[in-house]
Amino acid sequence: MRQHGKLEYGGHATPQRTCVGCRGRTAKSELLRLVRVEDHVVPDLQGRLPGRGASLHPTLSCLELAERRRAFPRAFRVPGPLDVSRVRAQLEGDHANVM
Repeated sequence: MRQHGKLEYGGHATPQRTCVGCRGRTAKSELLRLVRVEDHVVPDLQGRLPGRGASLHPTLSCLELAERRRAFPRAFRVPGPLDVSRVRAQLEGDHANVM
């Protein structure tokens, strides 16, 4: 029986997170952690920045969905829009390295 909130990967239970863009649940290790620093959303590549985090698939399509749905202010529990230019730059840089 599968435990609630976990995925089975190679016999090991791993934590799950929900992508704020597509709302799909997947293993924490497959998502990019984002945190709010003042009025900016920044990628937390090492997973050690303090504060409330949000998870996102590392794709531009999920980022665009999250922006369209205004998911970042809700996820970080703040009023008003947040600047996601640093996240976009990170994802575009990763995308350029893949091609």
